[in-house]
Amino acid sequence: MHTGSYINGKWFHPKAERLVRNINPADPKQVIAEFPAATAADVRTAIDAATAAFPMWKNTPGPERGRVLWRAVNLCRARSEEIARTMAHEEGKVLKEARGETLKGISLLEFFAGEGYRMHGKTMPSEVRDTFTYTIRRPIGVVGLITPWNFPWALPVWKIAPAIVAGNCVVFKPAELTPGTATVLVEILEEAGLPPGVLNMVVGSGAVVGNAIVSAQETRAISFTGSNEVGSALYQQAAKLGKKVTCEMGGKNAVVVMPDADLNKAVNAIIGGAFGSTGQRCTATSRVLAAPEVKNALVEKLAERASKLKVGPGLDETSEMGPAVDEKQWKT
Repeated sequence: MHTGSYINGKWFHPKAERLVRNINPADPKQVIAEFPAATAADVRTAIDAATAAFPMWKNTPGPERGRVLWRAVNLCRARSEEIARTMAHEEGKVLKEARGETLKGISLLEFFAGEGYRMHGKTMPSEVRDTFTYTIRRPIGVVGLITPWNFPWALPVWKIAPAIVAGNCVVFKPAELTPGTATVLVEILEEAGLPPGVLNMVVGSGAVVGNAIVSAQETRAISFTGSNEVGSALYQQAAKLGKKVTCEMGGKNAVVVMPDADLNKAVNAIIGGAFGSTGQRCTATSRVLAAPEVKNALVEKLAERASKLKVGPGLDETSEMGPAVDEKQWKT
């Protein structure tokens, strides 16, 4: 696996003052890899590469762009166990969840590969004689994609695949805690034949790399998934610059248990929602609203089930819940 940023079709290791240490959350003393932290100047190089590649890529036929993703699907299948184990090693989620996320990402690649044939516009009746009215879809240009650590495979695929099949060029910032899984994805897309400059990955902090991506004049759109605090600030910054921006942020998700509920089904749903991915999903169950008639029985059943969960390293096939991704997350 490469340990650097990927710009204009080449892996490179900037002379960094800081290293992004890829830590095994099941054993924080184990450093899996070290990635040189990119600078704002490195982001500028990536944006310039994406800008230069855009005229070529937008004029590449949609089906041809989609075929790159189809080739990536087969490469992902061949490396699926490696992807899952890389994810479990650096993020901490158990292998069952990591394998499920791997399959989800492959499914997304399959879907968006077909979008190369489905860039439909519309035709409409015109009010003016001898006039033909229609719309066509055009790529936006250079887009900045910023992804979180809790779904280090599926979410990058979910953002990158539709962006590139639509003819855009990408500057991608993965989470600092999970650069390994993102690296495997970029390696696969490179092997699948994605031209230089279409996808650029820059590893570094949100304060440096993320800010440089959002503030650059050339980035026409931003897609962010992460915390409410960062997303709110990013949205305001991008909106002031007239960019298209989407932010997917955390929630406070509830389960409501009614008096006539099947408590065993309710417990299964709550345990899965609260403890799946070690409770580190934006859709995690963080509160339960139970009717007074069933509250005590529900709490008793929940406590019994939760006490039996086997917590252990993500790479242990018998673990039912992995560690928190890092000390900061554990404390929160």
